[in-house]
Amino acid sequence: MTAFKISVLLLAAFVAGCSDLPGRGPSAVAIETKAVAEPQDESYLVVDIDPTVAEIVGKVRSREFQERFSIPSASTVQRIGVGDTVTVNIWEAGPNGLFSSDAGKNNTLHSVVDESGTIFVPYVGRVRAAGSTVESVRIAIQQALADKAIQPQVQVVVSSNLTNSVVVFGDVGSPGRFPITPNGTRVLDLVAQAGGSKFPTYDTLVLLKRGGQTGAVLLDDLFEIPQNNVYLKADDTIMVANFPRTFTVFGAARATELFKFDARAVTLAEALARAGGLDDNTADPGGVFLFRYETSATAAKLRPDSKLIRPGYRVPVVYRLDLTNPSSFFLARFIEIQDKDLVYIANSPTVDLLKFLKVVQGVTMATRNLADTWYRFDRLGN
Repeated sequence: MTAFKISVLLLAAFVAGCSDLPGRGPSAVAIETKAVAEPQDESYLVVDIDPTVAEIVGKVRSREFQERFSIPSASTVQRIGVGDTVTVNIWEAGPNGLFSSDAGKNNTLHSVVDESGTIFVPYVGRVRAAGSTVESVRIAIQQALADKAIQPQVQVVVSSNLTNSVVVFGDVGSPGRFPITPNGTRVLDLVAQAGGSKFPTYDTLVLLKRGGQTGAVLLDDLFEIPQNNVYLKADDTIMVANFPRTFTVFGAARATELFKFDARAVTLAEALARAGGLDDNTADPGGVFLFRYETSATAAKLRPDSKLIRPGYRVPVVYRLDLTNPSSFFLARFIEIQDKDLVYIANSPTVDLLKFLKVVQGVTMATRNLADTWYRFDRLGN
């Protein structure tokens, strides 16, 4: 009788602690009901993936790079600066002029703009160049030679343009300083001039530093979204870096691990396939979740009344996909995975039941052994 009481107490203790059974993560019910049951302590949004949600978040292409660095006009008036090399070509009408030689009636001069901002031209002296345009320097030299040379004609060319240039470095073929053309130079133009990226475009990050601002964009997004391929300004700095993107699959999947992107876009369906699909013995097909931080603008489209939405902050969102519905397979092919996304597959409720039954089986076996021992001692005592 005492053994029976002990077994009942042990069984009750296990029943009370069945919520502490080992598992791979929270159940689908736990994820879905937290925000609903505790709205005052809402820490994330739970959103069911339907055609409307898939349209909003399925194929998102960020335009933050464009919004930060876009300039209104591509072509700008370029001015000469200190350190630039200026080439001055002078032609004369007669063979006996100041700048004539046996080779012809012209001469070429090369001069670097010094720290005072001037260049030296023979028979003219010092000419102000820094802060001036090429045309204004040409006119100044030609006018100064009008009473010294024979009908002079002057051409001014900036042969080494350090002032209007951009530095490109990092994982490119030929890093260096490159000039900005008068009609404007875009980011992709500079990356191409530097020899292109050494890594696949979907694993290449382009960082642009302009003054006190820094922004980054995937090389692929510069091509796919032309608006991101902004025009550059003088003194911009570009760094091209290898940036492997990853996503994680865990829970009741055949393979729970960190996966690298092997293409520009990986859909949710492809992510599940890379993980070997759902575990037939443990997975809940109605509990496939995608964890992601969304921008405030995107979160506002999903749940405009949420208290989590604050301008400039990212909102944690949990997307739920119910694979018991056949249409969800089409949606899974439309939803694209983003860098650092987490895909979680919940355990089936029956798995917890089977675990509990194993615990109960262990308790009953221990109780039976205890009862047998008690019975033997009781027989010996009698």
